[in-house]
Amino acid sequence: MTIRVLLADDQKLVRSGFRMILRAEPDIDVIGEAEDGAEAVALTRELDPDVVLMDVRMPNMDGIEATRQIIDGSEDAPRVLVLTTFVDEYVYEALRAGASGFLLKDAPEEQLVSGIRIVADGGSLFAPAVTRLIERFTGAAPQKPTPALAELTPRELEVLRLLARGLSNAEIAAELVLSEHTAKTHVAHILNKLDLRDRVQAVVLAYESGIVRVRE
Repeated sequence: MTIRVLLADDQKLVRSGFRMILRAEPDIDVIGEAEDGAEAVALTRELDPDVVLMDVRMPNMDGIEATRQIIDGSEDAPRVLVLTTFVDEYVYEALRAGASGFLLKDAPEEQLVSGIRIVADGGSLFAPAVTRLIERFTGAAPQKPTPALAELTPRELEVLRLLARGLSNAEIAAELVLSEHTAKTHVAHILNKLDLRDRVQAVVLAYESGIVRVRE
């Protein structure tokens, strides 16, 4: 299956570089380019990409609002992979808006290609930097109780806490002495019960609701 990608960045040179890298991949097709967030939203609706590579800081509409409008609570929305020069509060807000992860613009070519394939397959780019970022911006924020958490079983709450620490399914399984398949099933149930798209959103919710605390 070919992964249809939309590039959104206000710098033409950056878009050209990404297009050149992705053109060499037989399973990835760059179907369009946007110069700002508003154009990214419009082209997403017109072209229906699988993945949007989204710059955060753009004129007219930034990548955060564009991500919010593209996702808009829809399960069929494309995956958004945020591109950034450095990790800051803009990336955190983009993750809260529904992005499936982020990549630094100077990341190696293979990391860019791998990241696109991961999010297109429904996964998240969940590096340790994501956890540190979320900890940083939720540490001083007031907790936001989430009624849906009451739907989780005690075991699912355990899994959510481990997931929020950045553990993979295999690591969660080892920690709780479960099979990896069982751990994966628990994660799927958590996302379904909390109406979340992916692991990144689960981590944000876990910290913001106080289920996991900074430096726990």
